Amino acid sequence: MKLLNTMLTKIIRTGTLEVVDAEGTVHRYAGTPEPFVRVKLHDPSLYSSLVWNPDLKAGEAYMDGTLTIEQGTLRDFLTLFAINRGVSRKLPIQRPLRRMAKRLKSLWQRNTLVQSQRNVAHHYDLSNELYGLFLDSGMNYSCAYFRSPMDTLEEAQQNKLRHIASKLDLKPGQRVLDIGCGWGGMAIYLAQNFDVHVTGVTLSKEQLALAQQRAEQLGLADKISFQFKDYRDVAGTFDRIVSIGMFEHVGISYFQQYFGKIQSLLAPDGVALVHAIGRKGGPGTTGKWLRKYIFPGGYSPALSETFAAIESSGLWVTDTEIWRLHYAETLRAWYDRFEANRDKAEALLGETFCRMWEFYLITSELSFRYFKHMVFQIQLAKTVDTLPLQRDYMVDIERELIAAEGKT
Repeated sequence: MKLLNTMLTKIIRTGTLEVVDAEGTVHRYAGTPEPFVRVKLHDPSLYSSLVWNPDLKAGEAYMDGTLTIEQGTLRDFLTLFAINRGVSRKLPIQRPLRRMAKRLKSLWQRNTLVQSQRNVAHHYDLSNELYGLFLDSGMNYSCAYFRSPMDTLEEAQQNKLRHIASKLDLKPGQRVLDIGCGWGGMAIYLAQNFDVHVTGVTLSKEQLALAQQRAEQLGLADKISFQFKDYRDVAGTFDRIVSIGMFEHVGISYFQQYFGKIQSLLAPDGVALVHAIGRKGGPGTTGKWLRKYIFPGGYSPALSETFAAIESSGLWVTDTEIWRLHYAETLRAWYDRFEANRDKAEALLGETFCRMWEFYLITSELSFRYFKHMVFQIQLAKTVDTLPLQRDYMVDIERELIAAEGKT
């Protein structure tokens, strides 16, 4: 307990943390009175593991019940460490560990054709019923766009689809490729609102089955083709390419291949839109717990890494937009819905899973509220004059869509 006591004494500058050790002794670490959290460590082995591997072991301990929250909530506990993160990252014991993680990150992102399918199945093939418990009715599993704080999750996700569609500058009869199409939300929106044909590809069997079912039920089977396929195996030429929340699964070693593939698939006057989670402040790593339990092979890139890969592809960056707190609000909405349906989730996948999912949703939300995460949208083209030189066309298209939906 001595090392853990020393570390927590240095870390807690804002708020108060009380730790009840396995022997029942209370240790208090106070910077300011609020927020206040009290936790109990039921296993003495946590004393050292939380020092050397806090990111992984804290999550695992909460999952298996060897760390319990006695006063406050899990959100309070994680927020306490989020607001004190700047101090913890400066501790001498953490610096060499972070440097080593950055050197090895490409090893954890070996997303070969076989491994990519396994990684996708790990997360996205859990259960369509599970995702239906907390996503919007359109099953959109990416950052929503809140035009107003009063927007519901359904409205915010519709805003996102509309906003992206406006950037694609679609024309009748065009062929659209949706890389990582999920449950088909974007493809369905485009097919319903534009005279285009959409091909969606995914490596999730669960997503594919539901996407195909939705297209059939909506009478869109002749306008949408959903396929079980890796983006690297796609052939043909497309007028528009959209990729939402998929670039995070590509892996640092495959960035040039990804943008090179987009370049090769685009028609000479084609346009692509990549929507993904990124980070400010330069290259980083994926946390151990998130990498092990939630997104194996995943990585949210720095803008510098992303633009370097785009430059090597020969594509033009024709527009870039940064969303800051939109994903924090999206994740909070998902968490609230998950908690409202927690009993159903537990019946599906068990109590340990529910604790894991709560930890995932809250830590992800806090990464946007307090850390360096954001969402970027990068519009790409092959030629410098493919798109209008002013951004007015995006606004005009979006307003037309809003009017057609009867919104203000």
